[in-house]
Amino acid sequence: MSRGVWAVVDPKVLEAQQWVNKNYGSVPGYQRCAEDGRTGWGVMYSLTRALQHELGITALSDSFGPTTLARLGERGPIGPGYPHQRIVQIAKHGLFCKGYWAGDAASGVYEGITSDAVRDLKADIGFASDGRLTPKVFKALLNMDAYTLQSGGRPEVRDIQRWLNASYLDKSTFFVIPCDGHYSRDVQVALMRAIQYQIGIPEDQATGNFGPGTQDGLRRNTARPGSPAGWVRLFSAACVFNGPADGVSAGFTSTWDAALGAFVAAFQGFSLLARTGVGDYATWAQLLVSSGDPDRPAGACDTRFHISVARARALKAAGYHVVGRYLDEDPWGTLDKEIQPGELEAIFAGGLRVFPISQYASDAVGDFTWSKGYDHALRAHDRAVGYGFNRGTVIYFAVDYDATGEQITSNIVPYFQGVQAGLATRGKRYVAGVYASRNVCTRVSDEAFARFSFVSGMSWGFSGNLGFPLPANWSFNQIKEFSFDAGGGDRFDLDRDVHRGNDPGVGRENVGGEDSPVDAFLRYIDGLYATAVAYGGDANLRVLEYLRHPTYTGVWSGWEMLIGDVDQAWIEYARAHAPAKVESYQDPTYGITVHVDHLAATANAVYLKGDGGRGDFGGWAGDLATFYGEWRSHGEEYASGYAFCADRLAKINQLSSFPLNDLVEDADGYLIGRAARGGARIDQAIRAHLTDGHRTRFRRFHADRYGGTARGARDAAWTALVGTTGDAQLAGLTEAAIRKTGGACLLPGQLPADKLEPFLQGYAETVDRMSRG
Repeated sequence: MSRGVWAVVDPKVLEAQQWVNKNYGSVPGYQRCAEDGRTGWGVMYSLTRALQHELGITALSDSFGPTTLARLGERGPIGPGYPHQRIVQIAKHGLFCKGYWAGDAASGVYEGITSDAVRDLKADIGFASDGRLTPKVFKALLNMDAYTLQSGGRPEVRDIQRWLNASYLDKSTFFVIPCDGHYSRDVQVALMRAIQYQIGIPEDQATGNFGPGTQDGLRRNTARPGSPAGWVRLFSAACVFNGPADGVSAGFTSTWDAALGAFVAAFQGFSLLARTGVGDYATWAQLLVSSGDPDRPAGACDTRFHISVARARALKAAGYHVVGRYLDEDPWGTLDKEIQPGELEAIFAGGLRVFPISQYASDAVGDFTWSKGYDHALRAHDRAVGYGFNRGTVIYFAVDYDATGEQITSNIVPYFQGVQAGLATRGKRYVAGVYASRNVCTRVSDEAFARFSFVSGMSWGFSGNLGFPLPANWSFNQIKEFSFDAGGGDRFDLDRDVHRGNDPGVGRENVGGEDSPVDAFLRYIDGLYATAVAYGGDANLRVLEYLRHPTYTGVWSGWEMLIGDVDQAWIEYARAHAPAKVESYQDPTYGITVHVDHLAATANAVYLKGDGGRGDFGGWAGDLATFYGEWRSHGEEYASGYAFCADRLAKINQLSSFPLNDLVEDADGYLIGRAARGGARIDQAIRAHLTDGHRTRFRRFHADRYGGTARGARDAAWTALVGTTGDAQLAGLTEAAIRKTGGACLLPGQLPADKLEPFLQGYAETVDRMSRG
């Protein structure tokens, strides 16, 4: 069994489970674990209780707390010749459950192979040492933390985790943290403690909380070129944990370098901080806690109180330009928090914009199910229509409690899938956003396609805000609640929100009209099609050529080889006679930005070449090839291609060569190109798709191209990546796409089948799942 790999069913884990149950099953306070050969918290808790019993503790618990640690320390380090055989046996079984080979557990003898296992464990934790098992390492042994790089983890994060362990484990308030490459709550608290030690806060007061002493210490220690190595290490660690920012990454370093400076500038821009270029207090705070500096400038706010013209003007004078207000409240609610008749006009008259919030009983896990999400979406839609909000308005659906990772999976994501279904049944007039902790926002955006995130940053103690970076699609970040003085004795509770501007909110121009976010694009297409008809020839082809030009044309891009070059005379004619070019629009389903040139290139390839081969490569298959290369370039982090697809394919929040907007453009381009190939006018095909067809795009794409099955998608993906040898030019283009992101990696056909297959399945299951959404 390899180190750090927990088998699904492992005989040594089963042996540990059977041994601990047999020997301690009758001990008062002991809780039996399942005997299934699977490592989990159950067996770790049972081994912990067994250890406590051997140490003379009578009040057994799952927690390896200070009493257990102290009693174990009184016995001295565990190593060769250790006299307490049962404790040695517990250690050996813990090592087995952790994935380390520890010798014969039945003997209770601390053998040389046991020392080697402990030495390997310590090396993974971050320091070279002897093979003795110290109390803190024993504590680390009996939990479910991983000490080797796990799927999706970043090597640079693991380097910092190991450095923190090696540097601070001798501190009384510091304990072993995971070394799995994932930024988490425990890692964030450990970094905070390290900062507190650096400040000079006594060990017993280093709690890991962002308290006044820590804040004062950071105000005195701006990180900048020439700062002491200790401060630069800690600051750069925080930067790595929060990166990348807008595609810029920092490295872990003891000397301020150009890469760190570039990251700071990008992070400050991403977080809407003053671009000072150094690690000032506001930047430290933003790196360490979700609220950041709660007194920093904030241009937005939200409140449950009604906004009169006078209040709107007072807010405007205080620097706010947009206010969040509730669409509705629960039937039994008594706060009267919903938008009142005439209130929108008062907000606009006062010089503000507004962003709508939907919240019904959203403070417990039981409030979130698929059916409740569906119902809440219908109610929110109807209320928004009643207020006159135009198409494309983002509605933020609230999760107003600290949802755990398990609850996000079981309840929160299904709730938002219900929200999307409910909005779809009403014609997708409105776009779903999410209000929640950082983790909830990120996962809901990635798994249920919430367009923008309104982050409950002021709840900095939420587990969903600790150890999670700001979502890439954040639009509002709520940082402070206070009592606002509107003058004349009028005070009301207000939340301050940093406003990024990607969702500008609703102004007077966005109320009472029927103009859709795609209407301007459709008018442009009408004009372009008329221009193509006047030019002569195949108007469908001319429209697609002009839309994909200049990015998807020419020799160097490969597009001339793939489907032929555009008619240059037509391009010049269209430049002179067609309406001003519209290069992107807001997708009416997801609210994401659709790039017209990519969509048109996909449609052009399908129109000319049909299904398979070159027609596929012009769209989804070309994107899949670059995504394959990206996977191979991240092989150290993602041994599994399936896990890579699960984490990075068709996401809103993840940097990826195949994000959601690319898959939308691929599906739409395929459907539009297929319709035109079947005889439809291109302008009419585009209009039909963007006024209604977008709601079922993935269902139709999946059915028309893959036969409606995951197997069909898998087989098409295999053919696209491996089976192109019948077309030498296409094979060359496929390899070039892979090399663009993967470098000198093994091509799909060179990869063992059992290695490639999970990647193909990951793609197939993603498309299959989206077709049923």
